[in-house]
Amino acid sequence: MPCYFSEENIAETTEILIGNEALFPADVEFEYVFVDDDSRDNTFAEIMKFYDKYPLKTKVVKLAKNVGSYHALLAGMNYATGDCNIMLAPDLQDPPELIPKMYEHWRKGVKFVVANRVGRDESFFQSFLSNIYHFLIRTLALKDVPEGGFDLILFDKQLREEIVKINEPNTNIIYLLAWLDFDYVAIPYIRRKREKGKSMWTFKKKFNLFLNSLVSFTNIPLRFSLFAGLLVLLCSFIYFVLLLSGVFIFSSSMPQFDWLALMFMSFSGVMMVFLGILGEYMWKAIEESRNRPTFIIDKVIQNKSDSQGEINKAANY
Repeated sequence: MPCYFSEENIAETTEILIGNEALFPADVEFEYVFVDDDSRDNTFAEIMKFYDKYPLKTKVVKLAKNVGSYHALLAGMNYATGDCNIMLAPDLQDPPELIPKMYEHWRKGVKFVVANRVGRDESFFQSFLSNIYHFLIRTLALKDVPEGGFDLILFDKQLREEIVKINEPNTNIIYLLAWLDFDYVAIPYIRRKREKGKSMWTFKKKFNLFLNSLVSFTNIPLRFSLFAGLLVLLCSFIYFVLLLSGVFIFSSSMPQFDWLALMFMSFSGVMMVFLGILGEYMWKAIEESRNRPTFIIDKVIQNKSDSQGEINKAANY
């Protein structure tokens, strides 16, 4: 559970999670891994209240700097030890009540289970942007993921280990799990309205996520740039031939100079867009080559019976 400015949600969310335990078979053991993404409110204190009640099954990972929810998820995956795993946001927009049903699919051998959003109790603008984002991802990158997107997911230990091994910066961890291409089951639900606290998921963060998702899973923007460039080159050749043949192609009401200025600005704008697309891919390659840590651990709080070797290993990421 990645937590960022979530002080008002922790208590209610954890109460529901503890209540869920009664819906599972008696032989199921639970582990709760909280990742505080350098929150500046009382989120960490609220997490520690839960830890004080259930220290034997709780791990608290406090990051030294804010790295975003997807890198926080990766930090949590490094400390998780369960045979199956759940990713859940603490804002209760994605219902924890679905978890027992997701677990039943895992017991039947399904290694990837997603709670698929088929509607949203949110503003029209938020729903519109989200639908556009998931439509573009499905169209351009991952064609087999369900419509509407998903944030609440269950995945097998095998998938977790693959993601930790990849350790890719600037990506969408949830879509990276889908990229592994395991068969999955989708459980539909309607996303709830956030009742407590203010979301820190700003438009800028959403836009950065869209760019990272697109660059991580498809080269279509580069292909589009190539074909558009060829089209511009063809148009330029045709225009040159028309000039040589003496065909008068300018409107009498618009001077030749204005036409040339308009064409120059248009082609310059197109070229700047193409350079921007190329720059996004180059920046991602540079980030990969730097090999900087995806997240930095401030401290880890867990029961002393856990192995110290696991703590040291995960702190190296």
